[in-house]
Amino acid sequence: MSAPVAGKFQDHYAILGVEPKANSDTIQAAYAKLAQKYHKDNPATGDPEKFEVVNLAFEVLCDAALRAEFDKLKGVDQDGDKPKFGGAPFFVNLGKQSGLRTAILSVLYERRQLKPYRPALSMRHLDGMINATNDELNFALWYLKQRGLVESDDKSNLQIAIAGMDFLETTRPQPELVLPFIKPSALAAAPAPPEPAAAGPTQSAPKGDEPHEPVSREPVSREPVSREPVSKVLTRALARR
Repeated sequence: MSAPVAGKFQDHYAILGVEPKANSDTIQAAYAKLAQKYHKDNPATGDPEKFEVVNLAFEVLCDAALRAEFDKLKGVDQDGDKPKFGGAPFFVNLGKQSGLRTAILSVLYERRQLKPYRPALSMRHLDGMINATNDELNFALWYLKQRGLVESDDKSNLQIAIAGMDFLETTRPQPELVLPFIKPSALAAAPAPPEPAAAGPTQSAPKGDEPHEPVSREPVSREPVSREPVSKVLTRALARR
């Protein structure tokens, strides 16, 4: 677990203003409000030291293993005296986390590939990318860590292990299994399709190829040619003179 600021005991529940039995969604909402308040970009209430304290509280309480360790230190019993079984919904949801675990591995694999000198992601960053509740995310990470597919660095940040890379490259999961568990805001923008080329000026057809309207060709009527002898024609002509 990360060391408290200045080496003092830090009550993470008190820092976030939530009850020890608060669920993950309540913790996340409280963190978001305080992080915005103390962020350095807030000119009115920005406080880098308090921001780090809030971050530490969130990173501990949103990690199931770290929270359980802190609860033991604080003396908190999350289950109480009457634990209950979920009933029918348990069987409906059984096995659905396979896609979630694969999505986490895919995110961490790409991070290792693109940022080889900074391959780890904090729990806060991973929570902002993965489409799941904190409880679902923590359960999936517990499994991945137990299998040796994911490991934590000395700052409790998460990174893929060699076994996790081998698992992805061997199984080669399909996008439809992984993408539903990635938040749309965490997806890189797809490249814009190329614009269609502008249409050039219309070229006129060569003159020899220009279409012509059909020319009406009506038959020319001809009078029959006289077949009289030449002598009679001359005699008739002389008589008219």
